[in-house]
Amino acid sequence: MGKLDGRVALVTGGLRGIGLAIATRFVAEGAQVLLADLDADGSEAVGAALAGLGDRAAYISANVVDEASWQAIAEHMRSAYGAAHILVNNAGIDLTGAVESLSLEAWRRIMAVNVDGVFLGTRALVPLMAQSGAGMAGGASIINVSSIMGIVGYSEVSAYNASKGAVRLFTKGIAIEFATKRMPIRANSLHPGFVKTPLLNAGFQRWVDKGFAQKPEDLVAAMEGATPIGRLAEPSELAGPAVFLASGDASYVTGAELVVDGGWTAQ
Repeated sequence: MGKLDGRVALVTGGLRGIGLAIATRFVAEGAQVLLADLDADGSEAVGAALAGLGDRAAYISANVVDEASWQAIAEHMRSAYGAAHILVNNAGIDLTGAVESLSLEAWRRIMAVNVDGVFLGTRALVPLMAQSGAGMAGGASIINVSSIMGIVGYSEVSAYNASKGAVRLFTKGIAIEFATKRMPIRANSLHPGFVKTPLLNAGFQRWVDKGFAQKPEDLVAAMEGATPIGRLAEPSELAGPAVFLASGDASYVTGAELVVDGGWTAQ
């Protein structure tokens, strides 16, 4: 038996990186998983993801900053599965640059995706999750993917810091709200360190383009050297912690922040 048998999960940003790794592990642990991302139905990325996940996975095209998209997701989960036990708010973008060079448009974009998307997803699915969680050990589980950059600052990522810090405290706020109302929903934040994902690769390339390094490999080596465990994480290494937070094993865990960073923030 899997740790997530009988549970239905939604994973946003589910086609790549950490999201796909979490979805893959959830399926292996017995969950029915709905992936959400921006790609159109029938795209190559969708086909590749679903081919690797089998018949317990499905896909819905959605934009996390759009209220109508979230309403469609909620209605789909209610009609297709009759339940929503796990919500992984993973979709996100990054933004680098000195604060004086950041445009208001870029600032608002990262806040829309990284913060508004988490709020909208939570608001849309809480009614169904409250019903679903009443019949599950440990209740329903919301996992908001923040970052170590939501805990500590870093040069020229102030907008990303702000967005991920907001996710961290929003998670604590809803955890207390649900608990004091005796709603069967737990909420916790997951804080990855530096993980080998397309998002990180794109970020490293932007730093190279700005002249901070000659090639992305130089930045990888620098990050590995600054990480106590001596390497970057694989996306799959975030999936196990997510399974824990989603499962009955974490039945007394809410409002917590689970840091998975190879020791970065312990220094």
